Amino acid sequence: VQLQASGGGLVQAGGSLRLSCAASQRTAIMGWFRQAPGKAREFVAAANWSGGSTYYADSVKGRFTVSRDNAKNTVYLQMDSLKPEDTAVYYCAADSFPFSGRRWSNGDYRVDYWGQGTQVTVSS
Repeated sequence: VQLQASGGGLVQAGGSLRLSCAASQRTAIMGWFRQAPGKAREFVAAANWSGGSTYYADSVKGRFTVSRDNAKNTVYLQMDSLKPEDTAVYYCAADSFPFSGRRWSNGDYRVDYWGQGTQVTVSS
C-alpha cells in the first residue's frame, strides 16, 4: 500500500489546515502521527474504514477532526485552533489490523504502512 500525503503549510496560531492522505488501496485503519524537532513520533488521530470509530490524542481532542472517504481511499485531518506546539512533520499511516486505532492511541505504534511526511508550521 502506498500513501501520499498533502496539505501541510505555514499558518498563524488560531488558524486551520487540512491534511489529506490518499492510499493506493483500502485499509482497515488510516490515521496520522507527527514528529516535532528533537521529539519522538507521536500518535495524533485515526479512523477505521467506515469512519465510525475515531481515535485522538488528548492534545488534539476538540481541535482536530479525522475523517475518511472510502470511495477515494483517503483520510483527512482537519486541524483547527492550531497552536505553535502543533508544529511538526505529520505522517500518514495505515494498517490492516482493524483495532490499530485503539492500539496507536495507547502508545503501541506498530504500523504496516507509512506515508511521506508533510510539514506543518504554526507561527505565534
